[in-house]
Amino acid sequence: MLSLIILIKILIIVVPLLISVAYFTLAERKILGAIQRRRGPNVVGFLGLLQPLSDGLKLFVKEIIIPSDSNKLLFIIAPLITFFISLIGWAIIPFGEHAVLADLNIGLLYILGVSSVGVYGIIISGWSSNSKYPFLGALRSSAQMISYEVSLGLIIASIVTLTGSFNLEEIIMNQKGLWNVVGFFPLFLLFFISALAETNRHPFDLPEAEAELVSGYNVEYSAMTFALFSLGEYSNMLMMSALTVILFFGGWLSPFYFLESGPIWFGLKIILFVILFVWMRAALPRYRYDQLMTIGWKYFLPTSLSLFLLTTMATTTLNILPY
Repeated sequence: MLSLIILIKILIIVVPLLISVAYFTLAERKILGAIQRRRGPNVVGFLGLLQPLSDGLKLFVKEIIIPSDSNKLLFIIAPLITFFISLIGWAIIPFGEHAVLADLNIGLLYILGVSSVGVYGIIISGWSSNSKYPFLGALRSSAQMISYEVSLGLIIASIVTLTGSFNLEEIIMNQKGLWNVVGFFPLFLLFFISALAETNRHPFDLPEAEAELVSGYNVEYSAMTFALFSLGEYSNMLMMSALTVILFFGGWLSPFYFLESGPIWFGLKIILFVILFVWMRAALPRYRYDQLMTIGWKYFLPTSLSLFLLTTMATTTLNILPY
């Protein structure tokens, strides 16, 4: 009975998440079309609302082509790893007060661990394809994600220093009086830009650079194996948007004292960052790879480390540590 209840809770999270990911792709194409003064998908269904279902059906019925020189077992496993890892992080995301699947006291450490493991799917896909472009894309992705995870870790450490907890729900409740973005706007900017790099999105989408790598690590994939990579990527973007909302924008807390807090606010804030993710793709050109690594190691790392030390010294000196 207990296992059945847990399974139902998992499905309550996973099914809406997959639907959200599907319509994230539609929203991206619609927003890009509006920014570029053209029409997005508008044929399949009313205003194109059935386009994600049409795309999913198309990818599902297509033949999965496996390169003859590839490592076939790892070639199939790689997208499954990426997709699975992108889902398990949602187990600790609080959608409302006490509305969470697993309320871990070390929630932020869990998130860092899951995001670190996620790169393995991309590395395995690039190596197992036995092709130059996927291998170069996998190398770029692993170096990029490792580089920017250092900055993300230091920024998260600063938030933990302020709140005295790794628990996501406690971090949200600590922002009842004032959201963290107000007092720590530089940390928010660093975190959001690092999240763009961590999810391989513009202007940091070097692992998938079409002009150089012909789509990078997933160039040999087709049908559902390609779809799993796409689902994993968009799920990670939603995850980083949710984490940004939790750490800096008060999670499910209402921005107005006279309105009730709840999951609806959490969803609206995530939608705001989804739009920002898409806007970055439309507005910014892609960095060169040397510029990408320079920003990560020469600018973001020293800045995030300095802000972490400053935060620690300030809280210690003023004796306002929460623990």
